[in-house]
Order: sequence, then C-alpha cells, then structure tokens
Amino acid sequence: MTGVVVAGIDLSLTSTGIALAYWGMPHVQGATGLETEGVDVHRVTSTGRAGASLDQRADRLEKLAREITEHVCSADLVVIEGPSFGQARQGGQHDRSGLWWLIIDRAREAYGSQFVEVPPATRAKYATGKGNAPKDQVLAAVVKRYPDVDVTGNDVADALVLAAMGARHLGHPIEASLPQLHLDAMTKIRWPERNPVQ
Repeated sequence: MTGVVVAGIDLSLTSTGIALAYWGMPHVQGATGLETEGVDVHRVTSTGRAGASLDQRADRLEKLAREITEHVCSADLVVIEGPSFGQARQGGQHDRSGLWWLIIDRAREAYGSQFVEVPPATRAKYATGKGNAPKDQVLAAVVKRYPDVDVTGNDVADALVLAAMGARHLGHPIEASLPQLHLDAMTKIRWPERNPVQ
C-alpha cells in the first residue's frame, strides 16, 4: 500500500482547525523532522469586518477556502465536521455554509479527495464517550489521549478527533485503544462506499 493521508477539518470563519494523520509516507516533513507516519496539526485564521460588502465577504471566503484546501490537498479522505445550526453565537452561518461547500467542491475537483461529514455530537462521543460533552471537555480528553500532538485549542482538538476517526475507519487507528462507548460513534457515520486507498 502506498502512503495514506487522512485530514480532519473543524471549520470556522475565524479559526479553522486542521489535523493530518498519515502513514506509509516516504518522507513527510513534520514538527519533529522527516517521518513516515504521524500527525500534524494546523490552524487557519481570518478576521471579518462588520458591515463588509458582498464582494469583501466573497473574497474572504475564497482566501480561506484556498488556504484550507492547500493543507488538505494530499488527503485521501477528508473528515469534516457537519454544521451546527443550533449555535446562536455563530453569527455568520450563511458565510460558513458557503465556505463549507467551497472546500468540499475544490478538494473533490482538484484532488479527488473523498469527504465524510461527522455531526458535532458524534465527534464529541468519539472523544469522550458522551455526545453532549462540551468543547472544553473534548479538549481535555484530546490533550490527555494524544500527548505528542501540539493541541493548541478547541478547533485543533476537534480536527484531531475527526482525523482519528478517519484513520480508524481505514484500519490505522492513531490510539492504542478506546473504550467501546467511544467506538460506538464510528457506527453513526456514513462512510464512503469505496475505500479511498484501495
């Protein structure tokens, strides 16, 4: 089997978390040097402006989509968190939805990546065993479970969980073990019919 890359994306208009889990790679430049397997995390940030015109908003989404897809362009499988429309604090839901579809469209067209959508509650269940776990509880669980990864906030923690789920689906879990309660989250996802690395 050739090298495989799984990307996890926790999408945000202000701070998108990205995690890449890879194995079987000839040489991947990571934080600790040249490695053939491991996990790298990234963050893509942006600041919007109140009263921005439609052109300015579109330009911002284009720039974000380009930066995010540059990070995931090598991924065979991209696991992206589904929208959470119940978040009242998320004022830019319309723009965030547009960005969500821009990323999927670009990565599918340009790189042939397969996508999987994971609801926020399913991501939380994989991380903590509870689908209603708050973000800080997910963060604490992720920091404890993956001590060798530089998890700098909730966005990166969520992206790492998503990448871990994709890696497990492809038969290469990045955790030594997980309780069955956590693993039950894997059955709640509509995985691609075709394995992207076959």
